[in-house]
Amino acid sequence: MISIEGLRKQFITNKSTIHAVDDLSLTIKEGEIFGVIGYSGAGKSTFVRLLNRLEEPSGGRIVIDQQEITSLNTKQLRLARQEIGMIFQHFNLLWSRTVRDNITFPLEIAGVPKNERDERVTELIRLVGLTGRETAYPSQLSGGQKQRVGIARALANNPKVLLCDEATSALDPETTNSILDLLVDINEKLGLTIILITHEMHVIRKICNQVAVMENGKIVEQGDVLDIFLRPQQQVTRKFVEQVMGTEDENESIDQLVQSYDQGKIVRLHFIGETTNQALISHLAKKYEVDINILQGKITQTQRGAYGTIFVQMIGEKTELDESVRFVTDDTSVEVEVIRDVN
Repeated sequence: MISIEGLRKQFITNKSTIHAVDDLSLTIKEGEIFGVIGYSGAGKSTFVRLLNRLEEPSGGRIVIDQQEITSLNTKQLRLARQEIGMIFQHFNLLWSRTVRDNITFPLEIAGVPKNERDERVTELIRLVGLTGRETAYPSQLSGGQKQRVGIARALANNPKVLLCDEATSALDPETTNSILDLLVDINEKLGLTIILITHEMHVIRKICNQVAVMENGKIVEQGDVLDIFLRPQQQVTRKFVEQVMGTEDENESIDQLVQSYDQGKIVRLHFIGETTNQALISHLAKKYEVDINILQGKITQTQRGAYGTIFVQMIGEKTELDESVRFVTDDTSVEVEVIRDVN
């Protein structure tokens, strides 16, 4: 669907040349929700603006749905942009226009007849959950409602690709989740390819299938979101994973906690992937003569399933404890490690 080869963007100042995007290559599949994450200055916002040539590339090649965006003239690019919707961190709404008129605007520019415009806008208002707010102005809307207007406007011309540049960064956590749920719904209903730019790993974790990590204009790590959570290779990636899963300081506190227990087995259960048995602990308590105390842990969900770790204390006869650990090891997808055995 999207092929990017050797993409570069340089900004030349009096004193230096800034390589905002530096020899970046990516392939993004049709219908995928693809995340690009990086800290401020990593080049991610420049990258996403290169995709629809709001920024002109210094070099490289971008192909979207078999059309080479980087070779189009001004007229061709204007038409191509109708198939590339974009939403922004600060909404970029027309403050003198109502909700309906904001959504209508790109259809007016495209020359769509009025009856078709009206029908399309009504459909989009329903899709993004703004029924009843059609005549409101942006100043009368909450942040989440403004972003819903921005999403509807971006979808007006039935694009094949939706670019989201820090689309939830200005929103509170609850509103962020509602917007992310809306993007997933749109992806599933319309089969839209979504490229999501963010500096927040929980956003990637919640809705993305694949993720690329940017640093200093380059992609330093890329892969399936669950794989990145499990095996982050770069220091910058590990920092992002810690946003969701906790820090090294928390791991040290777990080590101290484990040492304070003087009976039974202390076991770490590592949950991975969509086949994780969510009822494992209750199942063990019923199947074996063991008491199980949850000491500490954290599990989070990705699009491919659960990922996380729980520390438990298991108390009982040695044979029962050994059998229960063997069951988890052999008969479930949960990885198990005995941290301490004081039987």
